[in-house]
Amino acid sequence: MTIWRTLLLLAAAAAVGAAGTFVVGAATGMDGGELGDLAAFVVPALLVTVAAMALAGRWLARATLAQRFVAVGAVGTAIALANLWVLSRQMFVSEHDATLLGVLLLYSLGAGVGAALVTARTSTRALGRLTATARALGEGDLEARTGALDAGPELDTLARTLDEMASRLQEAQRRERDAESTRRDLISAVSHDLRTPLASVRAMVEAVDDGIVDDPPTMRRYAGEMRRSVNQLVGMVDDLFELVQLDAGAIEAESERARLGELVDSAVATVRLQAETKRLELVTRLNGADDAPCSPRLVRVLQNLLVNAVRHTPADGSVRVEARRSATGLEVAVADTGEGIAPEDLDHVFDVFYRSDPSRHGAGAGLGLALAKRIVEALGGRISAESELSRGSRFAIFLPGVAER
Repeated sequence: MTIWRTLLLLAAAAAVGAAGTFVVGAATGMDGGELGDLAAFVVPALLVTVAAMALAGRWLARATLAQRFVAVGAVGTAIALANLWVLSRQMFVSEHDATLLGVLLLYSLGAGVGAALVTARTSTRALGRLTATARALGEGDLEARTGALDAGPELDTLARTLDEMASRLQEAQRRERDAESTRRDLISAVSHDLRTPLASVRAMVEAVDDGIVDDPPTMRRYAGEMRRSVNQLVGMVDDLFELVQLDAGAIEAESERARLGELVDSAVATVRLQAETKRLELVTRLNGADDAPCSPRLVRVLQNLLVNAVRHTPADGSVRVEARRSATGLEVAVADTGEGIAPEDLDHVFDVFYRSDPSRHGAGAGLGLALAKRIVEALGGRISAESELSRGSRFAIFLPGVAER
């Protein structure tokens, strides 16, 4: 089917050329007899042309780009010379004029072949660069680029498309590497942090089960330690679960709202026992923002900030929760008088798994602040941190849209 379509296309192109010949003949004043004589030469020439082009097409399918360009110029000149020879044989053109026209056609052939070779060289060089880039990309070198070719709009568009594809592949590979690195870090960090409470619970359970410990005071102490370890495990699992949900885009526009005062009270209640144990002062100053409508997810952010504040504030210190409404939104801050954060670590406190100094950190896989940031940003807000060593830290949350009434 493809061969027949090609032949029909060739025949149509040759027929258009033959029709043009008759139009020119009629326009120059040839009568019916002369046009009939012309047809006697043009029709056989048309058939020969179609046959020659069909045969040449098979060869050109395997030819190089330069050979194809040269062949196009040569075919046109060869047909013109053949027509000129026929016309001179039939005495339509004198031999002197035929010789002169033949020389001019041969000159045209040389000029056409030269132009074809120059054009083919430019296109061949451009295709060579495209091939080299595609081969490099196929071998895994995603840094390879074709760049500007200046070889015509079609090849330039192809080069830009190939470079854009390479950039997208490189970005996809980078995201895949980052995801794999995050996965390994997650497994490593969580495995390490789970090991301590699990080992503690296991040791105490075995001690009780083997009868090594059976006096009530020790049993109560063991029960308290086991509860603390279990709570630690639950907290890490909850952080992991919610972090994965946020990564998967699970948080959506929420219609449910809660009063800020209720959320703060709930968050403070989770750390009150630890704060009393360390004799920390828990202060809440909401400055009239108690009834500000907020997402219930904000309580998890406040819990994580308060847990960190209580953990890193020495005995007899203080932890404050402050709020302020303005015309642009709501600001909620958690400040402490703790050990503070070094300046070089302040920019990384919201990174997943980041720990500045393990000796100053308690349990946890480094997920709390990262989770807090992702929740706040998912709610359309922002969170920031400022700190001074030995003076304390302050984490501020800003939520737009909760304007002052």
